Amino acid sequence: MRKSKVAPVAKRGSKSKSSGTPEPLNRRSAPSDMAPGQFRAIGHSLVDSVADFLERLPKARTASPLLPNAMRTKLGKREMPEKGADIAPILEKFSRLFFEQSTHNGSPRFFGYITSSAAPISALADLLAAAVNPNVGAWALSPIASEVENESIRWLAQFMGLPGKWDGVLVSGGNMANIVGFYVARKAKATWDIRAKGVSDAESQRLVLYGSAEMHTWINKAADMGGLGTAAVRWIATDGEHRMRADELRRRIVEDRAAGLHPFMVVGTAGSVGTGATDPLPAIAKICKEFDLWFHVDGAYGAPAVALDDASDDLKGLRLADSIAIDPHKWLYSSIEAGCLLVRDSSALHDAFAFKPPYYQFDDNGGQEVKNYFEYGPQNTRGFRALKIWLGFQQAGASGYRRMIADDIALAHRLHEFVGEQELLEQGSVALSISTFRFVPADLRGRSRGDKAVTDYLNELNARIATALRLSGKAFVSNAHVEDRFMLRACIVNFRTTLDDVKALPRVIVDIGRDVDKKARPKSLRGS
Repeated sequence: MRKSKVAPVAKRGSKSKSSGTPEPLNRRSAPSDMAPGQFRAIGHSLVDSVADFLERLPKARTASPLLPNAMRTKLGKREMPEKGADIAPILEKFSRLFFEQSTHNGSPRFFGYITSSAAPISALADLLAAAVNPNVGAWALSPIASEVENESIRWLAQFMGLPGKWDGVLVSGGNMANIVGFYVARKAKATWDIRAKGVSDAESQRLVLYGSAEMHTWINKAADMGGLGTAAVRWIATDGEHRMRADELRRRIVEDRAAGLHPFMVVGTAGSVGTGATDPLPAIAKICKEFDLWFHVDGAYGAPAVALDDASDDLKGLRLADSIAIDPHKWLYSSIEAGCLLVRDSSALHDAFAFKPPYYQFDDNGGQEVKNYFEYGPQNTRGFRALKIWLGFQQAGASGYRRMIADDIALAHRLHEFVGEQELLEQGSVALSISTFRFVPADLRGRSRGDKAVTDYLNELNARIATALRLSGKAFVSNAHVEDRFMLRACIVNFRTTLDDVKALPRVIVDIGRDVDKKARPKSLRGS
């Protein structure tokens, strides 16, 4: 038998035939490594820069004034480095640029979307988590991190007053938390083995699900990714307060069943992204129980407010759900990313995602029960998101979170009042910590309803105002669509925002609105 040839192992100090360079593999000096002293010096400098940034933040611009092409020029363009360089000056230069040219959602005048002012402890938590770099996919790979995630999930459920023993999994944010909830519901309510046979098996039935017309569009992604198709989503009409009509929900379920379809899930919203509306969750829960449907609540934004003593009965109805999505990086002031799906029955979550491949042998823990998170969600490799939630609770306490959330709600209602004091602003809605309004020139106010040309112009005008406000750096708002009106929208999930900040916002918008109207109004509407 011919013996196979084995390449000799290079001796220390020997040269590679391909490169001619020494290969001291018993004493490596890796380009990506950093000596402790160097790390300490660079790290101290960076922490000082971050602290200076946080000190400047309350008075800094809310956003960069640069448009995309100017931003690309500012950043510059580099060829991919072939050789490495001293990273300290590169990091220092970029950090300055990053602080200057970012949109600062931590600014007290940032009212856009639902992105909170991240607590500084989150930055320190992410640094610590990245330093150890645990893979919180299996307990053996991340023992203490897994236990911290277990406790963080338990605290989130306790904070919201959820009855029984809820379980869950941390994910990137609201979309993923809701999509994971969708997959759990799909597995739990399918009448055939949907994981093995899919949605088009001979035994299958056409699955359909329901949510309000104000529901977030994550549901389209879920229906698409889950093989149902977006036509499977039933968008239920809302009432005058943008809440799902329970009577319409019940009618559509009956109608779909009569057509031979298989309703399996209803999504109730606790704090809609547009106006902060909360669906009649107790009434929805009753309908789900009647028809044996999975009741999921999208509480990515509004769920934490259920912890307040004066939470509405509708909001308290989320405690009747089978699953709840909540984003700690929204109203619990964690840094991005931190989303969570909570489930009443942990076995339903496990059943939807657990596989046991032979290359994952993590079960030998002395017979003691552990939670391997790769069996409870779509990710196998998972970062240590829980640390910032866990440390945040210990820094602020449940009472601290309740106070900050209540303050945000109070400020949104005061903003609504300040808007009403401005002749050129029209109040919209106010719910939870979201207030909507728009700029309406005095001479167009009487024509703002019923005249399409005026309506179209006012929509365009307010969109331009939002852009001009952002580029001014004075504040940042987003938008909501209420019927045929484009509304400016201020969402307050920010522990830095004060009464002075919300009092100033209407005046700034009026000043910008006058200027934009003067430049943008079409001739056909001038002199009206």
